[in-house]
Amino acid sequence: MARVVLKLGGRVATAAAAQAHSWLEAGDQVAVVHGAGPQITAELEARGIEVTFVAGRRVTTPEVLDVVRASMRSVNADVCAAVGPLAIGLMGDEIGLQAVAVPGLGLVGDPLPSAPAAVLEALEHGRVPVIAPLAAGPLNVNADEAAAALAVGLGADRIAFVSDVPGVIVDDRVADVLGADDADRMLGAGVFEGGIVPKLVAAVRAARGGVHAEIGVTRVIA
Repeated sequence: MARVVLKLGGRVATAAAAQAHSWLEAGDQVAVVHGAGPQITAELEARGIEVTFVAGRRVTTPEVLDVVRASMRSVNADVCAAVGPLAIGLMGDEIGLQAVAVPGLGLVGDPLPSAPAAVLEALEHGRVPVIAPLAAGPLNVNADEAAAALAVGLGADRIAFVSDVPGVIVDDRVADVLGADDADRMLGAGVFEGGIVPKLVAAVRAARGGVHAEIGVTRVIA
């Protein structure tokens, strides 16, 4: 039996939730972490809330955090419905996900490896914890990085990042394998941009924490 963390991007969260079933049928323990980036952006625009960015990262004010929480709850409910009756929805800050506040970004945190009791209990009882990436504080955390921190904290065997991209594109092709050191070098050189950056950063952290990491079909190895 393996312990698996499935990270679902906000654009594909509901559709991709069914992937949990193949691992469950194999007898594995599965925890799901989802994002809600598109939903948060749309709701902020709908409410006319202006957002400030510092070094490419969104500043989270209390007003923004209210939108983040509402969007996370909505996506969480949808993912739980897609997973089915074994799913149990959990808000990360309510179950003790840990993070360190990032100076200058308001209510934003960098997640720390943690293994909340509610997640462990759900896994041990054959349930599928579906976790919204907020941390105690409360703090808004990047969903990819939250998933990686949870995987390391749980001692997971595997983490799979599922989104609307097939994998990590290197030299105009999707890479089968990418070493952590090579990933660091290319990230530092600005080779990647957009949503693949936090996924790759998170996958590298997970791999170095002893977890087999995959972004689509790309394996990221330490």
